[in-house]
Amino acid sequence: MSIEELYKRYKTELFSLAYRMLGSVMDAEDIVQDAFLSYNGLSDAGTIRNERAFLYKIVTNRCLDLLRSSAKKREMYVGPWLPEPLLDKGTPDNDPSHKYLRSESISTAYLLLLQQLSATERAVFLLREIFHYSFEEIADMVGKSSTNCRQIFHRAKKSIHFDPDEQPSVSVAEENIKEFVNSLLQGNTAKLLELVSENVVFYSDGGGKVRAAQVPVVGFEQVLKLHQYSINLHEGKITYSFLMVNGLPGIRLRSDEGLQYVYSFAYRDHKIEAIYAVANPEKLRHL
Repeated sequence: MSIEELYKRYKTELFSLAYRMLGSVMDAEDIVQDAFLSYNGLSDAGTIRNERAFLYKIVTNRCLDLLRSSAKKREMYVGPWLPEPLLDKGTPDNDPSHKYLRSESISTAYLLLLQQLSATERAVFLLREIFHYSFEEIADMVGKSSTNCRQIFHRAKKSIHFDPDEQPSVSVAEENIKEFVNSLLQGNTAKLLELVSENVVFYSDGGGKVRAAQVPVVGFEQVLKLHQYSINLHEGKITYSFLMVNGLPGIRLRSDEGLQYVYSFAYRDHKIEAIYAVANPEKLRHL
């Protein structure tokens, strides 16, 4: 198979692995490009029996190297860290590789759960849970024994508590988000209480680059006050649009000053349980 054919067939699923590993759209794209360049530069590429697994091995190890080298930078990050938002580009559904991006496991809430795992745990867990590789294949990719990989996977799976049934359908979530925005703008607290949990948590990622809450804001009243303040502060200066963010309906806000915010949401018991707002301009350059 030519490098062009390999790229067309596997680029989307390789990107989805790298993005889940890193939480960065731009880094994931760079690593996938580098993987194909590295493969193309091999003198013995024709002897490789399983091109897909070989490319997965390259991408996995590039991600592990990047995570290890950037660990200190992550520790020093200002305020809550959120993954770079992945916006739906309207990709046609007839490509089977796109199923990896349509899964609920690309949601912001799920990506944050993955961040609780070590880099190696994350790699083993994803390669098994999402991409369905055998423990023997995973062992070759991460340089550990198959027995060790099996233990790592079961330990990681125990710590990932995510119920996809808690997530509403796209149509229901879209209706909820539109009602959420309208109720905020109209000051309709009663309607907001129907949509939002009393224990809602608001995470705002400004990365120290723009004004944002440097700690999570907890509770319906505090989150409401913060948004009412922002609405009054930017009245007439904000435009917003609804779009798919990390597999679920979200919001993109843009101000006259050039700032932008991308909102995504998590749900429990049919109510909004968490609100995630990415404002760090470095995380929005790809938009």
